[in-house]
Amino acid sequence: MKHRFASVRRSALTAVVASAAAFALLPMAAQAQQKAEVGKPVFDDLPSPDIKTGKDKKFAPKDWLEVEASLKIDATPEQKKIGYINQVVVKWYVGLKNPDGKGAIKLVKTINHINVPVDEEVFTSVYMSPATIKRLTGKDKANKGAVEAVGIEVLVDGVKVGQASEKAKELWWNAPALSDQSEKFPLLSKNETPFAMLWYDRYAEIQKER
Repeated sequence: MKHRFASVRRSALTAVVASAAAFALLPMAAQAQQKAEVGKPVFDDLPSPDIKTGKDKKFAPKDWLEVEASLKIDATPEQKKIGYINQVVVKWYVGLKNPDGKGAIKLVKTINHINVPVDEEVFTSVYMSPATIKRLTGKDKANKGAVEAVGIEVLVDGVKVGQASEKAKELWWNAPALSDQSEKFPLLSKNETPFAMLWYDRYAEIQKER
């Protein structure tokens, strides 16, 4: 499937980020010695998987939008001893134009990864469903041009150990003018999508939500 990536124009979100540049320039809070290497968030459009079962049904696969990033976390001596980090919390932020035409919005998703292997690269990802894409953009096709900024924060034991951003300065998600529309336009973890069983060993294990 061909990717349809539109060029990113100056937008309401860009203006908000520019006016809130102070947030991006603020130093990160004091952190523990532990650090995470966070890869640049990468976009992809994925059609709904056509999984063969005992009885097929006709349907036209629609596009999902995926954003993923690599993680490699320096382990503490205790974590090295057991070979795993018990829990890694990833906070995803996605910035878009408000479909109502009123400025810009952000979508937020917190994903709890568990049993994360030490000193090994793993991936974390977040998804936007076909229905959400169409409601936000009016189009059936996923297009990373519709996304104006992506951010990711990584926390271990409540302490931020790494972060990354794409299309905007880091910490753009702290701009107070951004409206959080996560309830209306939910971001999804991999486990909440039809891709849950695919490429399993590429991704950090996700704790089941209760």
